[in-house]
Amino acid sequence: MLTTLLIAGLAVILAAAFGLAIRLRRRAAALEGQRMERRFGPEYERVLAERDGDAKAARRELAQRLKRYGTLEVLPLASGARERYLAQWGAVQEAFVDSPARALDEAEALLTRLAEERGYPAEVPFEERVAALSVHHARRVHGYLRVHRVRRDGGSDGAQAAAATEDMRAALLEARALFDSLLNARAGHRGGQQRRRAEEAAGPRLALPGVFPPAPRQHPRGAARGTASRTH
Repeated sequence: MLTTLLIAGLAVILAAAFGLAIRLRRRAAALEGQRMERRFGPEYERVLAERDGDAKAARRELAQRLKRYGTLEVLPLASGARERYLAQWGAVQEAFVDSPARALDEAEALLTRLAEERGYPAEVPFEERVAALSVHHARRVHGYLRVHRVRRDGGSDGAQAAAATEDMRAALLEARALFDSLLNARAGHRGGQQRRRAEEAAGPRLALPGVFPPAPRQHPRGAARGTASRTH
């Protein structure tokens, strides 16, 4: 009788411990998912969709990216490279007026060259370059993806031509965010710690009136107040 009670008690303890372990594991998985979602933002949602909603597979994929590229070091730009890239992006925007498709081709090639010069892997498949960029530019890499997708899908004829052109224009605008982030990343930063410099350090954006309006410049703190006081 005593042996039966001991066995029954042990079974209850083991069952409780097993249930607790499962709950702790689920909680850890949920916390890891939240961490990845905060870390990668829209890219987490994209990977999750590609994995058909399999959160475990999505977390594993993003964890592998962090392991491969989390310590990637940003290389400095050569002398004069920043001005050259800005001029090239301006030429891309000008080309959009006459040939949106060609402009997107040039934009993707320009982003690829800039990424490689900043230290991201060269001569790798597109998806692998996206994986590396997503570790350090998770909330801006989507523009690169969108340009690539629109180029792959091609334009449309007839009534859909205007919508296709607008999609290309939107893709180019979104890609500009990654261009700025890559251009202004501080050299030597590792592990996703890089941040965009203040907008005023980026210099004036090249844009075409009515086609690609530049974002408003951010002024140093207190500058607006000083300007206002001088107008009175």
